[in-house]
Amino acid sequence: MGRVTARRRVLRIRDGVPSYRPDTLAAEEPLEIRVGGRPLTVTMRTPGDDFDLAAGFLVSEGVVHAAEDVTAIRYCAGATADGGNTYNVVDVALAPGVPAPDASLERNFYTTSSCGLCGKASLDAVRTSAAWSVAEDALRVTPELLSFLPDRLRAAQRVFDSTGGLHAAGLFTADGELLCLREDVGRHNAVDKVVGHALRSGLLPLRETVLMVSGRASFELVQKAVMAGVPMLAAVSAPSSLAVDLAAESGLTLVGFLRGSSMNVYTGAERLRHDLVGRPKEERPGEEEQGEEGRGEGDGSAVSRRPTLPTGGPARR
Repeated sequence: MGRVTARRRVLRIRDGVPSYRPDTLAAEEPLEIRVGGRPLTVTMRTPGDDFDLAAGFLVSEGVVHAAEDVTAIRYCAGATADGGNTYNVVDVALAPGVPAPDASLERNFYTTSSCGLCGKASLDAVRTSAAWSVAEDALRVTPELLSFLPDRLRAAQRVFDSTGGLHAAGLFTADGELLCLREDVGRHNAVDKVVGHALRSGLLPLRETVLMVSGRASFELVQKAVMAGVPMLAAVSAPSSLAVDLAAESGLTLVGFLRGSSMNVYTGAERLRHDLVGRPKEERPGEEEQGEEGRGEGDGSAVSRRPTLPTGGPARR
């Protein structure tokens, strides 16, 4: 798998018996993104799909909106003192007439694999104007269809199988077809890679799609979904309060704790055809589910417990 993984010698202890063995790890290296030769950001990422990552990041920041906004993306030679190429620096050339990133984006910003917002000076700087509204998107799915997405995402996580250490983001159609999957040590990078692939393929805005992520749903992931025109974001773990607020404000459907046939729909419930599973009841305080099974960050995989897939496929409206 090349630079996507690395091998290290580890001491393994099983049932009190120690032994040395090689272990496969997810690679993590810095990527500097430049626009027109000018440094914009450095992010810690898993090497691979770097051009998609750079393009998706620029979509999330509102710099580009269509494939024709970018004329070229290339690795920068001469990135080392001896003129070698580390493949850790990419330069994006914008099309004539596309404004360069605002100077405020050059915010000394260093993006870690766990937090893509580090360095932004204020909440106002985090909020980015979307080119498309998701509020009127006609997407309709059943809870049954959503219940199968975590397993479909997990089945496609090729690198996770060998490392156990990567997040995944997958883009699905309203019928549950997987359009694109990307893995990365950073959940925000995985989403940027999916969005960047869509930009470079001329697919934006991503109408009537579901973005499924293997961890929690942060404010930033909601923002990235909205910026790409995705009407529904589903996660196997919890959303943050700010993520729910932004989803409600934007008209995005946000689903959390998607595990088997159980899920929490925080916003945009009208897109879920719960008419097929009965009328929702109002629970009194204290009746909500508790326990370890309903909480947790998730390990980067998207494993769920679900019923057997029925014949006939999901219903659409």
